[in-house]
Amino acid sequence: MEPGTMVRGGIPVSRNGWRVLVVENDVGDAEVLAGGLRRQGHKVSKVGTGGEALRVFNDADLVLIDLDLPDLDGLEVCRSIRTVGDTPVIAVTKRGSELDRVLGLHAGADDYLVKPYGFRELMARMEAVMRRMRPQPKAADVIVHGRLRIDASSRQVTMDGKSVELTRKEFQLLHLLASQAGSVIPRKQIMARVWGDSWSRRTLDTHVSSLRSKLGSTEWIITVRGVGFRLGEGE
Repeated sequence: MEPGTMVRGGIPVSRNGWRVLVVENDVGDAEVLAGGLRRQGHKVSKVGTGGEALRVFNDADLVLIDLDLPDLDGLEVCRSIRTVGDTPVIAVTKRGSELDRVLGLHAGADDYLVKPYGFRELMARMEAVMRRMRPQPKAADVIVHGRLRIDASSRQVTMDGKSVELTRKEFQLLHLLASQAGSVIPRKQIMARVWGDSWSRRTLDTHVSSLRSKLGSTEWIITVRGVGFRLGEGE
């Protein structure tokens, strides 16, 4: 069994749980799935349209998406998610032909599960996808910077021992800055490392502003005008 994994109800699950976004048009199906995931220790958000999914998927560690949505085809939602980021996606749908599976995987889904399915199988597929997409760093990968502690193995941040809840991109940004504490990291390098090919000055500035707010001080992230950012010492 992978490090950081425990068994609950006979099902292996991540010890710290994940933030799972359920994109499902059927309210009943969404509630049943969300309930099962929450019982396994995961934090679950539910949306019923592709448009809503595209607005909030960045806050999730994993997306479970039905391809039959009322506003957008689920395949198009998968393509859009994959275009701007690397959030893992599993298609959970009634479309069960070989062609449907091929189209789903080509659209950017990391795995494809046909309804009806067994919950244990879903959990196993989620574990496998997360293991592939986000391999466990070494246990020693902990950065302590003053009152700030960043644990990459559990993806947890604490300030004075109190947990700081960050989105996936906020964590990646903070970890990047902390891993090169004392150095100024150029904007272009940050964008390439955290957002890949999705370039947006506004996106970076928004995440920096959010991080400063959550950390409780503008002094934790210092702007070096015309260059980029560096990790500060707080107040």
